[in-house]
Amino acid sequence: MFERAELKILTRRIKEPRKNLHVVMGPRQVGKTTMVSQVFNQIGIPGLFESADAVAASNTNWLQQIWETARVKMKSQSAKEFLLVVDEIQKISNWSEMVKKLWDEDSFNDIQLKVILLGSSRLLLQQGLTESLAGRFETIYLSHWTFDEMEKAFGWDANTYAWFGGYPGSANLIHDEERWKRYIRDSLIETSISKDILMLTRIDKPALLKNLFELGCLYSGQILSFTKMQGQLQDAGNTTTLSHYLNLLETAGLLGGLEKYSHTTIRKRSSSPKFQVHNNALLSAQDVKFLSDTLLNHVEWGRIVESAVGSHLVNQSLREYYSVYYWRDRNNEVDFILERQGKIIAIEVKSGYSKNKKGMDAFKNKFDPYKTYFIDNKGLSWNEFLKINPVELF
Repeated sequence: MFERAELKILTRRIKEPRKNLHVVMGPRQVGKTTMVSQVFNQIGIPGLFESADAVAASNTNWLQQIWETARVKMKSQSAKEFLLVVDEIQKISNWSEMVKKLWDEDSFNDIQLKVILLGSSRLLLQQGLTESLAGRFETIYLSHWTFDEMEKAFGWDANTYAWFGGYPGSANLIHDEERWKRYIRDSLIETSISKDILMLTRIDKPALLKNLFELGCLYSGQILSFTKMQGQLQDAGNTTTLSHYLNLLETAGLLGGLEKYSHTTIRKRSSSPKFQVHNNALLSAQDVKFLSDTLLNHVEWGRIVESAVGSHLVNQSLREYYSVYYWRDRNNEVDFILERQGKIIAIEVKSGYSKNKKGMDAFKNKFDPYKTYFIDNKGLSWNEFLKINPVELF
């Protein structure tokens, strides 16, 4: 069985001779539950796995009961350590306050209960951690699968990955592309939007959120002002609503809007967003064309490649803690700007369709970046770039 790099990190932490609390967050279908099963197989201590997927949102008593069950099992087995895993923790209202209460009780009574909490809503998890559990936890973000991981696990080439994205559960369906598209739309997109956003957050216009997602996937890799979005969406509401919905889609690991790079935070936040899917499967599953047809159209394939590069940068940014932007000034544009620890680097993707080549020069003159990179067929190719950890570029 293929093992992701985060498995070693989590296993090592759980084996430490102390009670610890870890929160593993990430989009649906990226292997969080599978990774925890692998942890159980490797650590050699007793444990209990429970899921809140079918539990009423108001039922904090359920969380208290399974925690107490873990304590009883630990005592009855005379175990010095015990591992409790709770999946879909964000579905329990006030979960963080209950975890804090129970965790502090164990600390007071010297109960060495180790805990892993799993969740697919980054927004709700981070809110709970910040509000109630400061100083008590460590996090691991499990992102969409990279090209390197899909290649090692399934033997995919770069073109396959750029089109079908990084969902391991769908890998055996790609030879029947129509079936694959239905699986991504019904089992992943619809489930993620319904369970991770609509059921957990107050949404006044759910149809608008879904339409915004579809529009953003269609325009992945392109800049679109909120005013233009309103012109293409029915019942679009105001720009504040659209911005909020886009943020919710981003925290669910589906679709984000990159901000324009600027020295000032205000200008960044007021800029028109550049749509970016977090997994190219979300884009191609809603396209009527198949991979073989798209490969023949250099312009369309170039946009698929740029979106794949963008999703790689965005996913890795959540693991490696750097920021991703775009830059545009009149007719000058640079695809991606990365910022980390005061250093900025500029990345231009040139694959399949022509662009204004003066953008990089204009950006260099204005901001003096630490490094610049061109991704093309002459130097660093896009398929090579997808195997690079972007932190190595700094």
